[in-house]
Amino acid sequence: MEKELTPEQKRNLRRVVISSVLGAVIEWYDFFLYGVVAGLFFNQLYFPEFDARVGTMLAFATFAVGFIARPLGGIIFGHFGDKIGRKKMLILTLEIMGTATVCIGLIPTYESIGIWAPILLILCRLLQGIGLGGEWGGAVLMSFESAPKSKRAFYGSLPQIGMALGLLLSSAVVAVLSALLSPEAFLNWGWRVAFFLSAILLIIGSYMRMTVQETKDFSEAKHKTQENKFPLVQVFKKYPKMVLAGMGARFMDGVSFNVFGVYSLTYLTQQHGVHRDAALSSLIIASAVMALLIPWWGQFADRHGKAKIFGTCVLMLGLISFPAFWVLHNYAHNFVLVTLTLTIAFSIFHAGQYATMASLFSDSFPAEVRYSGISFVYQFSGIFASGLTPMIATALTGWDNGEPWYLCCYFLFWGCVSAFSTYALHRMSTKREQEEAIQSQTADQPQEA
Repeated sequence: MEKELTPEQKRNLRRVVISSVLGAVIEWYDFFLYGVVAGLFFNQLYFPEFDARVGTMLAFATFAVGFIARPLGGIIFGHFGDKIGRKKMLILTLEIMGTATVCIGLIPTYESIGIWAPILLILCRLLQGIGLGGEWGGAVLMSFESAPKSKRAFYGSLPQIGMALGLLLSSAVVAVLSALLSPEAFLNWGWRVAFFLSAILLIIGSYMRMTVQETKDFSEAKHKTQENKFPLVQVFKKYPKMVLAGMGARFMDGVSFNVFGVYSLTYLTQQHGVHRDAALSSLIIASAVMALLIPWWGQFADRHGKAKIFGTCVLMLGLISFPAFWVLHNYAHNFVLVTLTLTIAFSIFHAGQYATMASLFSDSFPAEVRYSGISFVYQFSGIFASGLTPMIATALTGWDNGEPWYLCCYFLFWGCVSAFSTYALHRMSTKREQEEAIQSQTADQPQEA
């Protein structure tokens, strides 16, 4: 029977959840604020000498740089998170991310300083990527490892709300500034205000993270972490198939989020002439629904199985891409239909797989290498699944004269790959847990004289 948490453990769990969610909101606000702005007009500010489509692809290329840097952040902070603790790494990653975001708001345009403008932009994106690369694993582990075992899918899902709220907040801030300012003022300086706001969030988030205790799982496994000089090396030696299956399972998450959450803005505004405010409003509503549904999916996964929920949702995302893009392509100016489509695809099925991903991956690795394992799986696959997706989506729709069907086939392919990988990951995780349980029972039995 599961042991009841003490009052002190319950208070700490509440603080952990609040600090993890708040920190994740700040991290994702910073990261996706760039994605929202880059897709709308960074081609004009930092790549003005290129054709509109090429400039947009270059702007998304700088977006991809952040994803390329994320595995480096995952390796660095995963290593120290497994060696010296989760809490310290979370504070440091937040400070790196927030500082880089404020600096983006200070970078002059191409017209002012020429080639140095995109160079500085890329450097700040690298810092953002390194910070976020270490953030995700630590945030979900703080909640997952502090929770009762029967509720770990639910508590592991709560930091995932940060992504939805971060996208909601970044989209809302851009929408409000866009509505309040003239197009010229917004383009000249208004968008920078959204990046400067990160400084306020940084101060609040850092304070909250300093108040929590280290997790029980890490404390119990600390003697094992000292034996592992390089936790990531142990991951590759002991669990190589688990790593591959995890990256395959994670792929659809990156593809679906960056198509529906990032590229959809470009598709609606540039391909179909939808006003920027209308496209942002649809995305804001879909993000709000997603934030509400993520905890529900976490509870549902605790009752019915994480792998089952995750695998079903990634497969459904691949299948519904065809009707979803049929609506976006043919009824782009119908606000109700566009919002409903984004809500169903992005906020229901994407929310289902994203809510269960943290606990699914965390269950796959033992505590002594868990930070390194899940960070590498999530961040390395993100280079291809997330960072390249807006550029690939732009190219696929361009090859078909704006038609979305090549993109939908791309969606379906990765939905099938992710579903199969989830099945393989679940089988390997179950086998590992059974073997560890047998080893534990053997070690507990008294030795014969």
